[in-house]
Amino acid sequence: MDYDIVVSGGGIAGMAAAVAFGADGHCVLCLDPASPVTDREAEGADLRTTAFLQPAQRFLDDIGLWPRLAAHAMPLQVMRIIDAGGKAPEPRVTKSFDASDISGLPFGWNLPNWLLRREFMAHMNSLETVTFRAGVATSSLFTREGDARVGLSDGTKVRCRLVIAADGRNSPMRKAAGIDVQTTRFGQKALAFAVTHPDPHNNVSTEIHRTGGPFTLVPLPDLDGQPSSAIVWMEEGPKADALMTLDQDAFETAMTERSCGVLGPLRLASRRSIWPIISQHADRLSGERIALVAEAAHVVPPIGAQGLNMSLKDLATLRDFARQAGDEVGNRTMLDRYHQKRIADVRTRVAGITLLNRTSMLGAQPLRDMRAMGLDALYTLKPVRKTLMQLGLGARG
Repeated sequence: MDYDIVVSGGGIAGMAAAVAFGADGHCVLCLDPASPVTDREAEGADLRTTAFLQPAQRFLDDIGLWPRLAAHAMPLQVMRIIDAGGKAPEPRVTKSFDASDISGLPFGWNLPNWLLRREFMAHMNSLETVTFRAGVATSSLFTREGDARVGLSDGTKVRCRLVIAADGRNSPMRKAAGIDVQTTRFGQKALAFAVTHPDPHNNVSTEIHRTGGPFTLVPLPDLDGQPSSAIVWMEEGPKADALMTLDQDAFETAMTERSCGVLGPLRLASRRSIWPIISQHADRLSGERIALVAEAAHVVPPIGAQGLNMSLKDLATLRDFARQAGDEVGNRTMLDRYHQKRIADVRTRVAGITLLNRTSMLGAQPLRDMRAMGLDALYTLKPVRKTLMQLGLGARG
């Protein structure tokens, strides 16, 4: 056997998988068709951010990654939701969810994705059990009861006990395993970028609903002495494309208006990136000698910081069953148990976030009014408010 585990995909989830299983003593090969971009200003840098909720932070600490991240992490103490669905782009319902209502810790901690790749890569390279190969992709999969044979883009093949598919929403390993997906397309795109602003964010993450999708400001550390936030701006596809073409002054005017001025005039502090919004889940999360994790298993719109947190829950669950399997890692029993443990939660969260996204897109005024009344009613009922916060942190409904 060449390796115990082959991880297809070297993004944040793929590197976390390699670290988690390498830390447990497995011999791991992690493959990615591209070299990770680990500098904020470099071409191709991922300018999005990730908020690690409490369960994800505990998992990262457990596998040894959190000590590298803690000094860069911005705590998220308050989640604020604003409905600005009136005729003018201004707040008409504002509700704040404070982590102190349910915990002595923040809801989560926010970090830039390019920095995560830098720190994950550094830690992965320190593990003797992990081999990382950039510029090499998985291209074929042949499995049998006892092992898997993975063809690589450089023409070589490797044998392993388990393939972990962390290779994105169009996962080649998922396709090779013959696992289908259910996909919902919204006709939306999301813009991601960083800004500075005159007013401090006070560790408050703000989600503003109007039409087209939410406009979310997530706290970042100060940049050049100015308060800074990461923004994900979801809009109907043609509007998002048009926003990408605006010059900087016009774009800053548009984003300040869309933000309802909650942090003052916004100034662009990075390049802009754009990507299409879908929701998707695989019909199964495992097959013979293969486990699907992260976007190979599920894709959700960027609402409520669920995406990568779901991915780390996949990894934590898979690692637990791998520990129980011992020398039989990757066998049918282990992988069936993984699928059964995760599939209901995955489907429920994908469906729930899909519904939230459709609600956030509402354009007709009567429907926008209903959305505002619903937000007000949910917040007013304290038991409901606490339950929603706990579900957001990953509790089972």
